[in-house]
Amino acid sequence: MKALKYILFLLLIVIIGVAIYIAIQPNEFEVSRTRTIKAPAPVIYNNVIDFKNWEAWSSWVEADPDMQIMLSDQTQGVDGSYSWEDKDGVGTMKNIATTPNKSITQQMQFADFPPSDISWEFNPNEDQTTDVTWTISGKDLPFGFKAFATFTGGMEKQIAPHYERSLEKLDSIVVADMKKFSVTVDGVTEHSGGFYIYNTVSCKIPDMPANIEKMMPKLGAYAIDNNIKMAGAPFNYYHKWDEENNTTMFSCCIPTISKIISTEPDILTGQLKPFKALKTTLKGDYSNLKEAWEVAMKYIEDNNLVQDENGPALEVYTNDPMQHPNPADWTTEIYLALK
Repeated sequence: MKALKYILFLLLIVIIGVAIYIAIQPNEFEVSRTRTIKAPAPVIYNNVIDFKNWEAWSSWVEADPDMQIMLSDQTQGVDGSYSWEDKDGVGTMKNIATTPNKSITQQMQFADFPPSDISWEFNPNEDQTTDVTWTISGKDLPFGFKAFATFTGGMEKQIAPHYERSLEKLDSIVVADMKKFSVTVDGVTEHSGGFYIYNTVSCKIPDMPANIEKMMPKLGAYAIDNNIKMAGAPFNYYHKWDEENNTTMFSCCIPTISKIISTEPDILTGQLKPFKALKTTLKGDYSNLKEAWEVAMKYIEDNNLVQDENGPALEVYTNDPMQHPNPADWTTEIYLALK
C-alpha cells in the first residue's frame, strides 16, 4: 500500500512538473522559410494569391492524398478563402490583406486551436529571381496548444519541413508554367500594311536580343516625346537572315497612322504596302520564336505555298512583357510574305 502511495506521489510530481514545464513555454511562436525562385515576383504572387492553385504544391496534400479540399466561391484576392479536412480536423485559410506583387497577409484557423497569422513576402532581385518568404506566427497561446507543441516536438519541427517542401514544389510549378508555349498557323491572310518609323542594324544573330533591347525603347521614347500616335503593336522587320555566316539585318518598327518626318538621323520612316502573307502565332517566351518560324516555313512547304523572298518578314509583338510578366502569356504574330 505504501508503495502504491509512493508511486502515485511520484506520478503526481511528474504531472505537476510537466504542467509547469508546459506552462512556462513561450506564449508565442514563429516559423519562417525563404526560397529564391527564378521567376518574376508578379508571376509567383499570382499563383499564391489564388487558393485554387494551392493543392498542386501543398506538401500537406502530398503527404495525405485523402485530405478533402473545399474551395469557397471566392478563392483569390482579399476575402478569398478555402478549407480542408483531414484526420486531425478541419482548417480554414483566408486572405486578409494584400499588396499586389509584394505581400499577402492571411489567417489560418485549425480545429480548436487559436488562429495563426500567415504572411508572404515577394522580394525581387536584380538577377530576375525572387526571394519568397513564408511565415506563420501565433501569440497568446493557451495551455492546450503549448502542450500539443511540446509533445510533438515544437512548431518548428511540425511546420518547417512542410514549408520547405511546399516552396520547392511551388518553385517547380511556377518555372514550368513560364515555359509553356504554343504555335498556331492561322493561315493565309492579307496584311494591311501602313506607315511606320524604324531604326535598323546589322549584327550577329546571337547579338540580336541585346540590340532589340536598346533599339525598341529608343524608338518608343521618340514616338512619345514627339506625340506620334501609334497605329498598332511594335514589330521587327527582317531584311536579311544568313545562318551560314550567323548574321542578320533587321529593323525595329512602330506603326504610325500617317507618314512621319523624323528629326533623328537614325530614326527613319517607312511604308509597307498591303501584302499576302502566312500568319503564324506564338504564345509563349520569345526563346521559342525559332520553332515558330520553323513551323511557318514547314507549313509553306507542305501546302505548296510560295514565299516571296523579297517581301516582308515580320514579327509583331502584340502585348507588352512589362504588362504581362509571365512569358507564357506573351503573344507574337509572324507574317511571311507570299507570292
